[in-house]
Amino acid sequence: MNVVDGSKHAVDLSHGLENVPVLIERSSSVPIFPEFQYSPDNIEGPGCTVDPSEVTLPGCSCLYHSCCTESCSCLQTHGQAYDSTGTLLDRTRTDSGYCSPVFECNVLCSCSDTCSNRVVQRGLTLRLEIYSTRNRGWGLRTLEAIPNGTFVCEYAGEVISFEEARRRQLTQRSEENNYIIAVREHAGTGSIIETFVDPAVVGNVGRFLNHSCLPNLFMLPVRVHSVVPRLALFAGRNIDAHEELTFDYSGGYSNQPPVELLSTQSDAAVKASRTDGLQRKACHCGANKCAQFLPLDLSILSGNNPK
Repeated sequence: MNVVDGSKHAVDLSHGLENVPVLIERSSSVPIFPEFQYSPDNIEGPGCTVDPSEVTLPGCSCLYHSCCTESCSCLQTHGQAYDSTGTLLDRTRTDSGYCSPVFECNVLCSCSDTCSNRVVQRGLTLRLEIYSTRNRGWGLRTLEAIPNGTFVCEYAGEVISFEEARRRQLTQRSEENNYIIAVREHAGTGSIIETFVDPAVVGNVGRFLNHSCLPNLFMLPVRVHSVVPRLALFAGRNIDAHEELTFDYSGGYSNQPPVELLSTQSDAAVKASRTDGLQRKACHCGANKCAQFLPLDLSILSGNNPK
């Protein structure tokens, strides 16, 4: 699909699958554009035991236009994540390195599609542009100002098993990018739920987000219809129009240098075993306190701190 953005002729990378066109900057000197299948949602990949599109979560019986905590079973069970405008309420997750998963109303709920507890499921609403960066290949920037706490986009792709994620990482060539994100959730009973998402072959606009040691986005697992979480990216501060969008591949969000988020002995052992044999790549984010290298273990932590 071709679209016109002001005086600039562009292409909608999503081919109409998103609510708004995903634009690609066209200039005389750009790197080779990667070939992949666009999908706004997660899909079932090798080793995945649960279809991400399968409805597995119960719904509320609210008859109001928008749910309220006094009567909504979703909000009473999981807590209120957004205000009436759809802005994320709790943005303090980085104090401990752990975040609380978000549960939205779903297709089994009786509330309207405009319910304030339906945000990520509405999809992309911001005007974003993929462009050629100075020294980091393709990147993603916003064409409009984004207030703090606003949902920006998902990081969608194939949901795969750990074994498949490990196989893909070990077979990558040195010049290839590792797109795999691991979500490691602590249930509070000693059990750990892991989800691996890879947008390299099938993915959405989120695959063009670069790493930064001083990012402006952070990632949260959001569950809508399925127990498989959606990896949602929210603005961690007010973001100006035409600013590049970035997040910390290690899962952190802080004005301090990146730290090791895997804080338990067992988590550290898991990280060491899973990054063995992988090559470290230089970080070119340009932050004043850059860690110099990209994280080897791309992961975010969710749930109760196991300490």
